[in-house]
Amino acid sequence: MKILNTGYFWLDTWILANIIQLSTQNFCRQYLNRRNDPCGRQYDQMTQAARSGQANIAEGNSRHNTSRETEMRLTDVARASIAELAGDYTNWLLFNESVPWSIKSPDHIAVCNTSLDRPTYKYDVQHLSGLHILTQKHKFDKWLESGDSILAANCLLILCNRLISMLGKQIKNQLETFKTEGGFKEALSTERLEYRNQQNQDSDAPRCPKCGKPMIKRMAKKGEKHWQSFLGLLELSKMRWDVECRGKRVNLI
Repeated sequence: MKILNTGYFWLDTWILANIIQLSTQNFCRQYLNRRNDPCGRQYDQMTQAARSGQANIAEGNSRHNTSRETEMRLTDVARASIAELAGDYTNWLLFNESVPWSIKSPDHIAVCNTSLDRPTYKYDVQHLSGLHILTQKHKFDKWLESGDSILAANCLLILCNRLISMLGKQIKNQLETFKTEGGFKEALSTERLEYRNQQNQDSDAPRCPKCGKPMIKRMAKKGEKHWQSFLGLLELSKMRWDVECRGKRVNLI
């Protein structure tokens, strides 16, 4: 069976978000208990923030072809969720009378220098992507599976900050794509205008007496002739029609 809409399986951000989610689940299960989290709210909030990061990256990417605006919004929600999670790990360190590693510390440098491999799967994507995520996660086991919550929290804090930075760049790229290609609404408008233009060409639509361009049937949206039909240019707005053509619209009543 072919799995559709899995473009996000190749995203480094989605892969890292999965590593953070799995590691957060392990962290909460291992270090949160009735004494420091008697109602279980911290467990729920941290695991849900981690899930939100991963899930919104996937959902946003799945909307790439239908709504670029929604894609950017969901990616930004993912970034905000991971920022919330980073705050929880910072709080854990401070609560335990510790502070985040200095950027000059050997552990900080080692975690930062641990890079992710590029995915190479070409078939059986769900199976191979799962293996890939676990392989990448094991690169950080020295800190994540050390049995020391301070080491694990520091490592996860760095991974969260890395993902936040990566998502910021991803949103910037999405915005640039939106500027050049537009979104779903723009694509629909373009398709509709091309269809109407072709219809007019096929039906020998009347030509503008000033510029010779084809005219189409339009509907007045405001003014005293609200909802009345008239002939206007396909490409030009009313203002450009008046300025460039100096023509009068032809009422069809």
